Amino acid sequence: MNRLTGTGATLAIVALSLAFAGAVAAQDKATELRYTTGAPENSPWVTPQLRRFEKDVAEESGGKLKISSFVSAQLGNEQDTVQQVARGRIDMGGFSNGAVALIAPELALLGLPFYFKNVAEQDCTVDAMTKTVSSLLAKKGIKFLGWTEVGTGDIVGKKPYLEPADVKGLKAAAASNKVSATMWTTLGANPTPIGITEIASAFQTGLTDINATVVTFYLPSGLAKVAPVLSRVELSDAPGIILMNKAKYDKLPAAEKAALDRAVARRKADQLRKEIRDFETTLRGMHVKAGGTIATPTPEQRELWRKALQPAWPKMVQDVGGEAASFYKEMEAARVACEKKA
Repeated sequence: MNRLTGTGATLAIVALSLAFAGAVAAQDKATELRYTTGAPENSPWVTPQLRRFEKDVAEESGGKLKISSFVSAQLGNEQDTVQQVARGRIDMGGFSNGAVALIAPELALLGLPFYFKNVAEQDCTVDAMTKTVSSLLAKKGIKFLGWTEVGTGDIVGKKPYLEPADVKGLKAAAASNKVSATMWTTLGANPTPIGITEIASAFQTGLTDINATVVTFYLPSGLAKVAPVLSRVELSDAPGIILMNKAKYDKLPAAEKAALDRAVARRKADQLRKEIRDFETTLRGMHVKAGGTIATPTPEQRELWRKALQPAWPKMVQDVGGEAASFYKEMEAARVACEKKA
């Protein structure tokens, strides 16, 4: 009997030890955060930016947080995955402003065509809108983590387009939103919604004459081969945003939240923007070296585009809906303040 009792006690101790070891292992196991991006591995959004962020998060959290990245749209295109972040099916990701506008339509106004006089004015204004954007996204179940960069939109085709009159009467490949359609209509072009994967063939078949795009898509996609002239009109600059499901963020222990915040703060938006813009410069150089053409309007010519589209901005704001009117009012106040700072 004593032997049985002793055996039982031994088993109980072993069981308790295993349970304790399991609890310690569970505590030591890192919290995994699944991160999605449509950017390919060899692009600066992934290398160095995302790989560096993974390291920053691991270091700041002492290994308590682990970013598991899915690149090249492995989890789906950004229009779908941004919705999944909002629903909590994916933890976090890096997205273009256009994709995030599917969740909070007001953000589309940050890409209002020719609204900003230059990129510096836009960067200043976007940064000034951070609190408002964070609040809008929080209402949608999303935690705003930081700004990134997508690139500057230009006009591409088979010849230079330096003034608004140059596109009048042409067939334009429009994005599937009212702002894009209104822009082309105001300029006197004829817009047709065309998906980005069909734009190259649309040039080949004559379905379109012009398209507004960023060089980071233009060159890698092969579009430059059928529309070899890039006109550097800088119609808008597309900010990017790092987002996280708010419920997931809120459930993190305070120390892990702070670690994540510190990791994000390690790299300022200006650094990330510069890295992408340097990449754009490299791509433009590659385009010219391959026999392509870059046409650059004078500052006076670019101002003609801005003046042509300014009357259409109120309609674009109205078309966006939601809290667009108040968002635009705040954005304009921030832009004026940035203009005075310059």
